Amino acid sequence: MAEQSVMDSVARLVPPGSRVLDLGCGDGALMAHLQAMRGCTGYGVEIDDAKVQACLRRGVNVLQLNLEDGLTMFGDNSFDVVLQIDTLQHLRNAETMLRETARVGRIGIIAFPNFAHWPNRLNVLRGRMPVTKRLPYQWYDTPNIRVGTYADFEVLARSCGLRVEDSFGLSDGEVIRRWPNLLANTAVFKVSS
Repeated sequence: MAEQSVMDSVARLVPPGSRVLDLGCGDGALMAHLQAMRGCTGYGVEIDDAKVQACLRRGVNVLQLNLEDGLTMFGDNSFDVVLQIDTLQHLRNAETMLRETARVGRIGIIAFPNFAHWPNRLNVLRGRMPVTKRLPYQWYDTPNIRVGTYADFEVLARSCGLRVEDSFGLSDGEVIRRWPNLLANTAVFKVSS
């Protein structure tokens, strides 16, 4: 699960009482938070056995699915909100999953580590891949298939025919709206089709 500041910022974007689908929900902490604090219902989707069990212990409805297989089991607008929090960078079919997020949900909320954050840029200038709190792995053992930037996602959303309803960055729990591509370690987007 993402750090607490990401979870809190995402929760504020989810309307109370929403029906939510949390893709790559991890241990279910965000979904449990949304159920308890925002009166939301819905499902988490996770592939890892131990994380599925953690969701069940939290009282979170969870489906064990591989997101690489898509979301064909869900109809159009089945959910008010579809979350992809620290998920998109792990998927081979990121563009397809972004479109599917918009198809099955009225809004999508996507958050991911912003590779263009200034400390990451400095590391790359020094000839090294960054290792930070938000990107805590070495280049050779990272679960990330790709890295992306705040600015890259804006372009991807447009190319997928999505409208960005809100966007901001986060850094150490602080919302960053001015120069988020440079100053934020996490990118957060609220999109609709």
